[in-house]
Amino acid sequence: MLTQNLGYPRIGTHRELKKACEQYWAEKMSRIDLFAVARSIRAANWKTQQDAGIDLIPCNDFSFYDQVLDTSLMLGAVPKRYSPVLSRDNGKHEIDLYFAMARGYQRDGLDITAMEMTKWFDTNYHYIVPEFTADQQFKIFSEKVFEEFNFGRQVLGVVPKPVLLGPVSYLLLGKEKEAGFDKIDLIKRLVPVYVDILKRLKVQGAVWVQLDEPFLALDLSPKEKEAYKQAYAEIRKQCPQLNILLATYFESLHENTELAVQLPVDALHIDLVRAPDQLDNVLRLAPPTLSISLGVVDGRNIWKNDYIRSIAHIKKAIAVIGRDRVIISPSCSLLHTPVDLALETGIEPEIKNWMAFARQKLNEVNELNEILAHNNNGLLQDNLKAVSGRNLSKLIHKPAVKQRVDAITDADANRTSVFVNRQQIQRGRFKLPLFPTTTIGSFPQTDDIRQLRARLKKGEITQQQYDDQIAEATISAIRWQEQIGIDVLVHGEFERNDMVEYFGERLDGFLFTKNGWVQSYGSRCVKPPVIYGDVNRPADMTVYWSKFAQANTKKLMKGMLTGPVTILQWSFVRDDQPRSETTYQLALAIRDEVVALEEAGIKVIQIDEPAIREGLPLRKADWAKYLDWAVKAFRISAGGVKDETQIHTHMCYSEFNDIIEHIAAMDADVITIETSRSQMELLEAFAGFKYPAEIGPGVYDIHSPRVPTVHEMVSLLKKAADLLPAGNIWVNPDCGLKTRKWPETQTALINMVQAAKDAREIFAEQPV
Repeated sequence: MLTQNLGYPRIGTHRELKKACEQYWAEKMSRIDLFAVARSIRAANWKTQQDAGIDLIPCNDFSFYDQVLDTSLMLGAVPKRYSPVLSRDNGKHEIDLYFAMARGYQRDGLDITAMEMTKWFDTNYHYIVPEFTADQQFKIFSEKVFEEFNFGRQVLGVVPKPVLLGPVSYLLLGKEKEAGFDKIDLIKRLVPVYVDILKRLKVQGAVWVQLDEPFLALDLSPKEKEAYKQAYAEIRKQCPQLNILLATYFESLHENTELAVQLPVDALHIDLVRAPDQLDNVLRLAPPTLSISLGVVDGRNIWKNDYIRSIAHIKKAIAVIGRDRVIISPSCSLLHTPVDLALETGIEPEIKNWMAFARQKLNEVNELNEILAHNNNGLLQDNLKAVSGRNLSKLIHKPAVKQRVDAITDADANRTSVFVNRQQIQRGRFKLPLFPTTTIGSFPQTDDIRQLRARLKKGEITQQQYDDQIAEATISAIRWQEQIGIDVLVHGEFERNDMVEYFGERLDGFLFTKNGWVQSYGSRCVKPPVIYGDVNRPADMTVYWSKFAQANTKKLMKGMLTGPVTILQWSFVRDDQPRSETTYQLALAIRDEVVALEEAGIKVIQIDEPAIREGLPLRKADWAKYLDWAVKAFRISAGGVKDETQIHTHMCYSEFNDIIEHIAAMDADVITIETSRSQMELLEAFAGFKYPAEIGPGVYDIHSPRVPTVHEMVSLLKKAADLLPAGNIWVNPDCGLKTRKWPETQTALINMVQAAKDAREIFAEQPV
């Protein structure tokens, strides 16, 4: 049997790519040196996979920022507003155009907004959304895929497997930027370019090419299904000698199974971690010429593979289609897992023995093949011991936590009064102006703050010395917010490392890695906590610093918390109980903290849930069940406070149209959302639904270094007020400001406050 991998983490073992990109953006590293770092990471990744015994090793899975953006550049789908970046004699390179599309461009007399960014299916990875016009043309623009293939052959001494995002999924991931056409109709213009790319790869020596078509596992319209048939018929006709491996993942093929297996490709990859039940149907319908890649090793979580379960799937496939048509693989790209468990030296050995990161998952693929090929009972017994040891461990289960979840009632998930009554009480209490201003929570984490935290961990300073400097930074941020006139302040979160990690460190049932980094977007990497057991809150988590901050200002100070669904989504979650059960445990822990903040005198409490849309199942038939427990978990976390306490929530980079009633059912007093990149487009869902509560549509894109003007933000507020009652609109950035630099943040927030003042004059006659 062949073994393969769909993709490997591209950040580098020690986040070398993040550091290099950020140095390049700051003009502290040359383009030549940036490319040298990238080549080093690619070469190391390939050798790691080769040493692990992987037969089909991917190339072109590396990206400086995002693989969907890579595809747009490869296909020449570059929005016209970026033309000036390369049209001047300014020494700019293709990579500068690429980064401008991802981050915006504000130099050389140009001011160009970034492309929209949103979540990659139900993961915490963000992709850059392609933009399409009715007259959209495609051509081979970037040579990256061809260069990487040649480099891969040179490094490996064998032929790598180029990875491309498939043509239909690429179109479905994008957006029409003008009315009057359907993006899927562009398939006829797009496929010839894919054919040219595949032909060139064949000439270069490619034997296998992987085309990722994750949309085959989603709900498809008849028109979209027809696009698949036309696209792959043409690809096969034009490239008859090239082996095409069609990769699906994250869900079952369901009713698309017959479509997928009948497409004229040589191999079909299916995800048997997320959807093991689909195997029987795929095997039953697969034609005799089709090989099946079995995604049996989890590409999205860090738990060791259960070899007994995986071998059962593989043996079933062998019995039906034969050994030579079976390929063993991870379920999806290993992009979503940390690089190497061997770097972790501080994890409890018993728990570490239950885990596997990307490098170890490659070995699992190889070991499964070894067990089946040579009946290696030693490998099987070692795995069985680890899996059974986890199932029986006393570290996992806390009866008191389970009993509290079992005792949850409907009353626990409800505020005392409905929103309209709470709103009047809160307005009388707070007396905020029209278009009140606030921020989402965090302020820039400077090198000084990061070094301070590192020195504390190394024991170079005492806890008191650390607290004194955090207090100084907090007071400085408060004074600056007061000075520029922000209405509802935040304390800046200087004491926090990450919005999930910080809470996990204070909750039972979590463990943390030192090097378990995973790419979220661009150079932004996160280190997800690991939820290995029952969760509870042994003590206050945020009360001290929130209370300290409120004591240092007469203005309203927000308490800042991360919500239960987001903590779940942005952690590696235990897989031995339903996710809803773990979420309810988290909700009760956050509820205790919310009540403690209220008792400490905090009148405004924000419970961030940016991941609630992200967690939505990929199939609409499964939405209702998820939304029921996800919304209930938020309501439990917020349900213990009085009417006069204002509950905020924050969501970013999500489409809300199809779940707006459930967002409303969360019953938050104020919701802040990302809307600047989409030019307030997302508000149409709230307006059409007549969303009952208050909304803070982001007027400042914090994922770009560019500083918006006052006029730009006023224009966005006018658009918002055309859709929503002016008295219900807050003014805020899109997201937290942790990753930004202070100079750009200060200028942008000063502009934001002025924009709110200007909007108040424009809408002075509107009722508050």
